[in-house]
Amino acid sequence: MVQSRTHTCGELRLQNAGETVTLVGWMENIREVGSNFAFVVLRDFYGTTQVVIENEEMMAIVKPLNKESTISVTGVVRERTSKNPKQATGDIEVAPTEIKVLGRCRYNELPFEINRSREADETQRLKYRYLDLRNPAVKNNIILRSNVVSALRQAMTEHGFLEITTPILTASSPEGARDYLVPSRKHPGKFYALPQAPQQFKQLLMTAGFDRYFQIAPCFRDEDARGDRSPGEFYQLDMEMAFASQEDVFAVLEDVLPPIFAKYGTYNIASTAPFTRIPYRQAMEEFGSDKPDLRIDLRVKDVTNLLKDCGFGPFEGNVVKAVPVTNCKLARKAVDKLCADVEVQAGQKPYWFKMDETGAIAGGIAKFINANPETAAAVIEALALKPNTLVFLSAGKLEQAQKTAGVMRRLLGAACEGHMDKERYEFCWIVDFPMYEIGEESGELEFCHNPFSMPSGGMETLLKAERGEIDPLDILADQYDLVCNGVELSSGAVRNHDPEIMVKAFEMVRLGEDDVKAKFPAMYNAFCYGAPPHAGIAPGVDRMVMLLSGEESIREVIAFPMNKSAQDIMMDAPSTVTKAQLDELHIAVVEEE
Repeated sequence: MVQSRTHTCGELRLQNAGETVTLVGWMENIREVGSNFAFVVLRDFYGTTQVVIENEEMMAIVKPLNKESTISVTGVVRERTSKNPKQATGDIEVAPTEIKVLGRCRYNELPFEINRSREADETQRLKYRYLDLRNPAVKNNIILRSNVVSALRQAMTEHGFLEITTPILTASSPEGARDYLVPSRKHPGKFYALPQAPQQFKQLLMTAGFDRYFQIAPCFRDEDARGDRSPGEFYQLDMEMAFASQEDVFAVLEDVLPPIFAKYGTYNIASTAPFTRIPYRQAMEEFGSDKPDLRIDLRVKDVTNLLKDCGFGPFEGNVVKAVPVTNCKLARKAVDKLCADVEVQAGQKPYWFKMDETGAIAGGIAKFINANPETAAAVIEALALKPNTLVFLSAGKLEQAQKTAGVMRRLLGAACEGHMDKERYEFCWIVDFPMYEIGEESGELEFCHNPFSMPSGGMETLLKAERGEIDPLDILADQYDLVCNGVELSSGAVRNHDPEIMVKAFEMVRLGEDDVKAKFPAMYNAFCYGAPPHAGIAPGVDRMVMLLSGEESIREVIAFPMNKSAQDIMMDAPSTVTKAQLDELHIAVVEEE
């Protein structure tokens, strides 16, 4: 060991008894049991060691110290009379001959107890993140992240990928979220943008002749926070392959990810290749989501034709979906809570009935089903109902009914015993996404996801849509999502590398060749010099580590996260700047009236 210590606080064992050692770390706790007798717990990055104070000289040094002061302890290792089997160093203790104060904690009270920091208010944790990170449970998530990133780098290099960094200051580009803009001092009135993703650069690398690229890429998006998304910045395993198809991308990730998940995950079971592949529309029909959790064995059933005329108002003229759950004996109170949770998360009220232990349809909307014996019999047959089966239902326009059913399926799988194998990592690919959709605000045709994706069938498909032979909404994209345990890890695609196909694809959304050249000048021009077919993907590192650690919030796996309002309250960012700084950048702040 280097520095001023001979060992770490997690290193000493019984075989070290009799040695003179020097330890350094934080004074985690002191327990006085007499005027000149005390037990001190010394903690460093690696663990804790008990130090026993047995004389007036040593007590005079440690007694005035506040907890979390840093000290150096030189002393003799000896066997403990009262061992602690829960502690790695629990067989030994150190009797000090010298104690030095290295860094004094000047506060009598801490914002929170270090080892219980996760119980503290999140604002306090983020404000004093440097203290929060002293908690071994918090620190271990950051260590896990480092190990996972290292394993990803090694695996990608072994697969022949070259790590290349791409620019952070670049041009604004429509990637689906708001840009973070950076004013240019040398070019008044013009702005750089922080990259939402290295999308264009990695495609340009393929055009430049690089065969396999990757990087642990920082991405910046001005979007709202949620449990699996950190505002501001995030990192992804960005990769691209030249002369590659969807199958080539799948083969790489199906080889890279399962061993890492099995080794570093909370669970040691992960899907093996090939991952299950589910077309987008099938996923919405069967799971009510394009990011299904395949650990849950429940499926969504369409019962629109069976129940549209049953006399229940919310079903009339709407799509009706059902999620039957066998061997479910939830009490009425639990069912009511599930209904409330579904309504909060889906924004729509669910309905229910059950087949009780006698085989009768009861509870919820049962009276509407029982009103017509033929309807009841058809429902029983279609859903293969058995005694003690609970059925949740959603109704509305297709997408809303599907979404609500997806929320129902997820919550029911977690609440009803025997329908979710929680202790595993289950991957799947969602494929065959629609190329276009009708925009909610514009009411016109827009790109559904990534505008750089190759439309399935290429130019021929676009020309058919242009001639009115097919509906543009039926055009599929060579695009795919990677999902694990109901969390979308990434979107990827076979790229549109042909300038003529690219222009035609943009013409479908009312943008001509001049618009494409103006918005993507480098990419358009590069493709005109002969571009290889290429494909890629970019799984989110933060989300991967969140899954591996078993955490529910992505902020738990980021060293210095922002809060939900995209503020760094520890560093006080964003903050005001001086007028001189603004003048130098040719910017004026206009206050709202």
